[in-house]
Amino acid sequence: MMNKNIKHLVQIAEKDSRRVIGLMSGTSLDGLDIALCKIKGSGRDTELKLEEFLTVSYNDDFKKEVKEIFSKTNINLQKLCLLHEWIASIHAGIINDCLKKWNIENSAIDLIASHGQTVFHSPKILHQQEKFGNATLQIGDGDHIAVATGIITISDFRQKHIAAGGEGAPLAVYGDSLLFSKKGEDRILLNIGGIANFTYLPGKLNTNEIFSTDVGPGNTIMDAFMQQQYPGKYFDEDAVVAKKGKVNTSLLNALKENEFFGLAFPKTTGPESFNLDYLRGAIESIATELSIEDTMRTLNQFSADMIVDAIQKHFTGKTAVSIYCSGGGMHNPLLMQELREQLPGYGFYTTADLGINPDAKEAVLFALLANECICGDAGVFSGGNIPAVSMGKISFPW
Repeated sequence: MMNKNIKHLVQIAEKDSRRVIGLMSGTSLDGLDIALCKIKGSGRDTELKLEEFLTVSYNDDFKKEVKEIFSKTNINLQKLCLLHEWIASIHAGIINDCLKKWNIENSAIDLIASHGQTVFHSPKILHQQEKFGNATLQIGDGDHIAVATGIITISDFRQKHIAAGGEGAPLAVYGDSLLFSKKGEDRILLNIGGIANFTYLPGKLNTNEIFSTDVGPGNTIMDAFMQQQYPGKYFDEDAVVAKKGKVNTSLLNALKENEFFGLAFPKTTGPESFNLDYLRGAIESIATELSIEDTMRTLNQFSADMIVDAIQKHFTGKTAVSIYCSGGGMHNPLLMQELREQLPGYGFYTTADLGINPDAKEAVLFALLANECICGDAGVFSGGNIPAVSMGKISFPW
């Protein structure tokens, strides 16, 4: 006799299409992205429609609690344990509220794909401890979400990637390659979140050329500096502060003095490396007093320069490439202006031009990973530069 949960899972896998909720909570801690997707097929035959999307902002209490352990090497272990359940319960409550708002029964949803909340990312290239490998930790337990919503939940995607030899990030390449590859057009899917990363999709559709990598800071240091200088403000909206400043070349050069930028692709990083301590060290090294505006302008330039540097390194002599942007950084007009000016031969678009709301993209991609976990074939990724694996742990609601 088959366990009823397994039987239900098989029935979901055999359906013509599935309704999957993708969740994304980024390192910026601004809120939970909830993307309700209708997904038909799997692998290269995947068809996806975004039915609903909402970002629910986190309150100050949530941000305060997570920041007590976020990207810190020394933390209260009890707090980590408590937050693992607490975050999941909050996410489950947000899902239930959204479904009620959308007038959709929980029973109409086949799967939840939960990224969880990253609290530490530690690839070996950064920790450099010989006996330890790559590691990353996302909290917000899938079992609690499944029980509280009554919906099968797929979570903890990054561990399989590490187990198969990867660094646990970026995972966007899996969904990007399934949804956005197009014959005859070389594409860069550039996501500017806390950390900036991109996926390259060759127009030749050659899987051996597909790859994804982090390139360095996106918004992480800029946002942290704004929060430090202007309590209650979480980012430099419309780059108002940065636009009033001037680039300090000495600080810019000091910020660029990091061995990460010289590492070969693919590579990953996080706020563990690029944070206010990193900024403080760079400022101390130049022994110069800077205004808030000049610091913000320089940080903006730093993010832009390192994105451009990474793209130019990989695409030497190639300019007929279309860049499709997503993530919070695409709303920063000064950052985007710099990218356009430094990459004049590239076409700039957003994933909205490909039919996916750019603010929803990461949540959508995790919905895709959940779909692949249930009814896909990891072999579709064979022969490329990424581990050919199916990711995610399955939590049943009862």
